[in-house]
Amino acid sequence: MNGIGRDDFRAALARFASGVTVVSARGTDGADYGMTVSAFCSLSIDPPLVLACVDRAATVLPRLRGADTIGVSILAVGQAELSVRFADQAVERFEGVAITHAAEGPALVDGAVAHLVCRRVAEHVSGDHVIIVGEVLSAQVHGDEPLVYALRQYGRFAPDVDR
Repeated sequence: MNGIGRDDFRAALARFASGVTVVSARGTDGADYGMTVSAFCSLSIDPPLVLACVDRAATVLPRLRGADTIGVSILAVGQAELSVRFADQAVERFEGVAITHAAEGPALVDGAVAHLVCRRVAEHVSGDHVIIVGEVLSAQVHGDEPLVYALRQYGRFAPDVDR
Protein backbone atom coordinates (compact mmCIF):
# COMPACT_ATOMS: atom_id res chain seq x y z
CA MET A 1 0.00 0.00 0.00
CA ASN A 2 1.11 3.54 -0.63
CA GLY A 3 2.02 5.42 2.54
CA ILE A 4 -0.27 3.54 4.89
CA GLY A 5 -0.10 0.06 6.28
CA ARG A 6 -2.87 -2.43 5.59
CA ASP A 7 -3.68 -2.79 9.32
CA ASP A 8 -3.90 0.98 9.85
CA PHE A 9 -6.15 1.35 6.80
CA ARG A 10 -8.47 -1.43 7.99
CA ALA A 11 -8.56 -0.05 11.54
CA ALA A 12 -9.56 3.40 10.32
CA LEU A 13 -12.29 2.10 8.00
CA ALA A 14 -13.66 -0.19 10.73
CA ARG A 15 -14.90 3.00 12.37
CA PHE A 16 -17.18 3.70 9.41
CA ALA A 17 -20.51 2.09 10.20
CA SER A 18 -22.34 0.50 7.29
CA GLY A 19 -25.44 -1.44 6.60
CA VAL A 20 -25.21 -5.09 5.62
CA THR A 21 -26.65 -6.55 2.44
CA VAL A 22 -26.89 -9.86 0.69
CA VAL A 23 -26.40 -9.34 -3.05
CA SER A 24 -27.73 -12.16 -5.19
CA ALA A 25 -28.14 -13.40 -8.74
CA ARG A 26 -29.75 -16.38 -10.38
CA GLY A 27 -27.25 -18.34 -12.43
CA THR A 28 -27.84 -19.62 -15.94
CA ASP A 29 -28.02 -23.03 -14.26
CA GLY A 30 -31.11 -21.85 -12.32
CA ALA A 31 -29.29 -21.89 -8.98
CA ASP A 32 -29.20 -18.95 -6.58
CA TYR A 33 -25.88 -17.29 -5.78
CA GLY A 34 -25.31 -14.61 -3.19
CA MET A 35 -22.82 -13.01 -0.86
CA THR A 36 -22.59 -10.55 2.00
CA VAL A 37 -21.71 -7.03 0.88
CA SER A 38 -21.24 -4.15 3.30
CA ALA A 39 -19.59 -1.89 0.70
CA PHE A 40 -22.94 -0.90 -0.80
CA CYS A 41 -24.49 2.53 -1.28
CA SER A 42 -26.78 4.71 -3.34
CA LEU A 43 -25.16 6.35 -6.35
CA SER A 44 -27.89 8.42 -7.97
CA ILE A 45 -31.53 9.35 -7.44
CA ASP A 46 -32.24 10.12 -11.12
CA PRO A 47 -31.85 7.56 -12.49
CA PRO A 48 -32.05 5.42 -9.34
CA LEU A 49 -28.62 3.76 -9.13
CA VAL A 50 -26.81 1.79 -6.44
CA LEU A 51 -23.36 0.28 -6.30
CA ALA A 52 -21.83 -2.76 -4.66
CA CYS A 53 -18.10 -3.32 -4.28
CA VAL A 54 -17.12 -6.97 -4.66
CA ASP A 55 -13.67 -8.48 -4.13
CA ARG A 56 -12.21 -9.69 -7.44
CA ALA A 57 -11.49 -13.04 -5.76
CA ALA A 58 -15.11 -13.56 -4.64
CA THR A 59 -16.51 -16.84 -5.92
CA VAL A 60 -19.89 -15.23 -6.62
CA LEU A 61 -18.47 -12.43 -8.77
CA PRO A 62 -18.73 -14.32 -12.09
CA ARG A 63 -22.43 -15.02 -11.35
CA LEU A 64 -23.08 -11.35 -10.58
CA ARG A 65 -21.26 -10.31 -13.74
CA GLY A 66 -23.25 -12.80 -15.82
CA ALA A 67 -26.66 -11.80 -14.51
CA ASP A 68 -28.91 -9.19 -16.09
CA THR A 69 -30.60 -8.52 -12.75
CA ILE A 70 -29.32 -8.68 -9.21
CA GLY A 71 -31.16 -8.67 -5.92
CA VAL A 72 -30.20 -6.73 -2.83
CA SER A 73 -31.54 -7.68 0.58
CA ILE A 74 -30.78 -5.06 3.24
CA LEU A 75 -30.49 -7.19 6.36
CA ALA A 76 -32.40 -6.53 9.57
CA VAL A 77 -31.29 -6.57 13.19
CA GLY A 78 -31.33 -10.24 14.12
CA GLN A 79 -29.93 -11.38 10.77
CA ALA A 80 -26.23 -11.22 11.69
CA GLU A 81 -26.00 -15.02 11.37
CA LEU A 82 -27.16 -14.70 7.75
CA SER A 83 -24.47 -12.11 7.11
CA VAL A 84 -21.84 -14.51 8.46
CA ARG A 85 -23.32 -17.38 6.44
CA PHE A 86 -23.29 -15.47 3.17
CA ALA A 87 -19.67 -14.44 3.77
CA ASP A 88 -18.60 -18.09 4.18
CA GLN A 89 -17.44 -19.66 0.91
CA ALA A 90 -17.45 -23.15 2.43
CA VAL A 91 -21.24 -23.45 2.81
CA GLU A 92 -24.23 -23.68 0.51
CA ARG A 93 -25.32 -20.15 1.29
CA PHE A 94 -29.02 -20.41 0.42
CA GLU A 95 -29.55 -23.87 1.92
CA GLY A 96 -32.28 -23.63 4.56
CA VAL A 97 -32.61 -19.84 4.16
CA ALA A 98 -36.11 -18.46 3.65
CA ILE A 99 -36.19 -16.54 0.37
CA THR A 100 -38.59 -15.12 -2.17
CA HIS A 101 -37.67 -14.86 -5.83
CA ALA A 102 -38.27 -11.56 -7.56
CA ALA A 103 -40.18 -11.79 -10.83
CA GLU A 104 -36.88 -10.92 -12.55
CA GLY A 105 -35.18 -13.93 -10.97
CA PRO A 106 -32.84 -13.07 -8.08
CA ALA A 107 -33.44 -14.46 -4.61
CA LEU A 108 -34.37 -12.01 -1.86
CA VAL A 109 -33.81 -12.91 1.79
CA ASP A 110 -37.05 -13.02 3.79
CA GLY A 111 -37.09 -10.83 6.89
CA ALA A 112 -34.81 -8.17 5.40
CA VAL A 113 -35.77 -4.53 6.06
CA ALA A 114 -35.74 -3.75 2.34
CA HIS A 115 -35.36 -5.43 -1.04
CA LEU A 116 -34.08 -3.94 -4.27
CA VAL A 117 -34.10 -5.51 -7.70
CA CYS A 118 -31.57 -3.96 -10.04
CA ARG A 119 -30.61 -4.19 -13.67
CA ARG A 120 -26.82 -4.45 -13.87
CA VAL A 121 -25.75 -1.47 -15.99
CA ALA A 122 -22.01 -1.05 -15.48
CA GLU A 123 -18.94 -2.27 -13.70
CA HIS A 124 -15.61 -0.72 -12.90
CA VAL A 125 -12.47 -2.54 -11.80
CA SER A 126 -10.50 -0.61 -9.21
CA GLY A 127 -7.78 -2.05 -7.00
CA ASP A 128 -8.74 -5.48 -5.74
CA HIS A 129 -12.48 -4.91 -6.18
CA VAL A 130 -15.11 -4.65 -8.89
CA ILE A 131 -17.74 -1.94 -8.52
CA ILE A 132 -21.05 -3.19 -9.85
CA VAL A 133 -23.59 -0.51 -10.70
CA GLY A 134 -27.27 -1.40 -10.76
CA GLU A 135 -30.29 0.59 -11.88
CA VAL A 136 -33.05 0.02 -9.35
CA LEU A 137 -36.11 -1.49 -11.01
CA SER A 138 -38.09 -1.99 -7.81
CA ALA A 139 -37.74 -1.31 -4.10
CA GLN A 140 -39.79 -2.63 -1.20
CA VAL A 141 -39.47 -1.59 2.44
CA HIS A 142 -40.39 -4.13 5.12
CA GLY A 143 -39.05 -2.68 8.37
CA ASP A 144 -37.10 0.00 10.18
CA GLU A 145 -34.36 -1.84 12.10
CA PRO A 146 -31.39 -2.40 9.79
CA LEU A 147 -28.39 -4.46 10.78
CA VAL A 148 -25.31 -2.25 11.21
CA TYR A 149 -21.65 -3.27 11.03
CA ALA A 150 -18.82 -1.27 12.63
CA LEU A 151 -15.65 -2.03 14.59
CA ARG A 152 -15.86 -5.62 13.25
CA GLN A 153 -19.12 -6.13 15.15
CA TYR A 154 -22.82 -6.23 14.35
CA GLY A 155 -25.20 -3.86 16.05
CA ARG A 156 -28.26 -1.73 15.58
CA PHE A 157 -28.99 1.82 14.58
CA ALA A 158 -29.86 4.11 17.50
CA PRO A 159 -31.68 7.23 16.29
CA ASP A 160 -30.65 10.56 17.77
CA VAL A 161 -33.77 11.38 19.77
CA ASP A 162 -32.47 14.84 20.71
CA ARG A 163 -32.56 16.13 17.16
